[in-house]
Amino acid sequence: MMNINEQIKIIMKGVDEIIGLDSLKDKLERSNKNKKPLIVKLGLDPSAPDIHLGHTVVLRKMKQLQDLGHKIVIIIGDFTGKIGDPTGKAKGRKALTTEQVLENAKTYEEQIFKVLDKDKTEVRFNSEWLSKLSFEETIKLASTMTVARMLEREEFKKRYENQVSISIHEFFYPLMQGYDSVSIHADIELGGTDQRFNVLMGRMLQKEYGEEPQATIFMPLLEGLDGEEKMSKSLGNYIGIDEKVEVMYEKAMTIPDKLIIKYFDLVTDIHPDDIEKFKNDLENNKINPRDIKMKLAKEIVRLYHGENEAQKAEERFKIIFQQGQIPTDIDTIIVPKEDFDIARVLVANNIIKSKNELRRLVSQGGVKINDSKIDDLSNIKLENEIIIQIGKKKFIRIASHNNI
Repeated sequence: MMNINEQIKIIMKGVDEIIGLDSLKDKLERSNKNKKPLIVKLGLDPSAPDIHLGHTVVLRKMKQLQDLGHKIVIIIGDFTGKIGDPTGKAKGRKALTTEQVLENAKTYEEQIFKVLDKDKTEVRFNSEWLSKLSFEETIKLASTMTVARMLEREEFKKRYENQVSISIHEFFYPLMQGYDSVSIHADIELGGTDQRFNVLMGRMLQKEYGEEPQATIFMPLLEGLDGEEKMSKSLGNYIGIDEKVEVMYEKAMTIPDKLIIKYFDLVTDIHPDDIEKFKNDLENNKINPRDIKMKLAKEIVRLYHGENEAQKAEERFKIIFQQGQIPTDIDTIIVPKEDFDIARVLVANNIIKSKNELRRLVSQGGVKINDSKIDDLSNIKLENEIIIQIGKKKFIRIASHNNI
């Protein structure tokens, strides 16, 4: 295994907070001495299995720990998922059926292995131990926590203050998540800063059950492409890990300059020393932020699509955005040339939302045909083929049947 100082440097990269850092160093020392990997836990709630780059922040840290030689244990909350986790909304999260939980868990497994090494990752379901607890054991678990302490959790506190009902069973969710740590004898648990209460519950319960408390590593939330709000599909400011190569690269190039280093820290495996050099170069104006961002975009694509595709994405970006050329790999729409109506074709193929939108884009100078801006839609004819450019990034080839 790598020496302790180097491990700590990599583990600390991008983290918001580590609770139990001194004990973590001791654990790493013993791990190296005994040649026994630490058990690193991540609990996943299988209610929303559609992963984007923001979700990979914690997974990426798990991968770094995995590469350091430690044992990764993913716990799918199939049992807790059927109870429901309290949220910041006015009521508890709707409990899932067994079938929903298992289907979501299957999707989660497929997605997490885009980041983690499947052969070195242990996936367990917490029904394995939670469903076997006797009522006596459940009462013992509940006795470790007071209602006052539960109401320290922000979601519970808000609901209590707003006189929104809280069911007794909801108090068991953080207890059960903490008991997961007891059951697998976790040395480290990871989570986002929004999971602080639940993750710290594991430390507390391990003490109650006579175990050495786990160290807890909290990762910050990742702002989306707007640079302000948390990355979210509902806000449209996300990069999906299943997106097409060119889409992923081009989205990454829209990341605000102020977040370049944070993205390097949180969504890549680039070594901290290299990131520090990028940071110094940016602060001292030794390099154009665009050039550093191209390295970031290429690295993000490489992680999910491989080196060859990352290279192609970079070359495509240079052709379109730096050299102003038309790419060769654009989609083609085949239509009859008789009664050709460009607006109707673009709307029918979901290129634009409406004819009015196309007119607006044309009036703003945002549409080119065969590399020439147009200001009138009425005289556009289709003989063999035309190439339409909408904005800077969208290219469509329209060809007639006779040109196939």
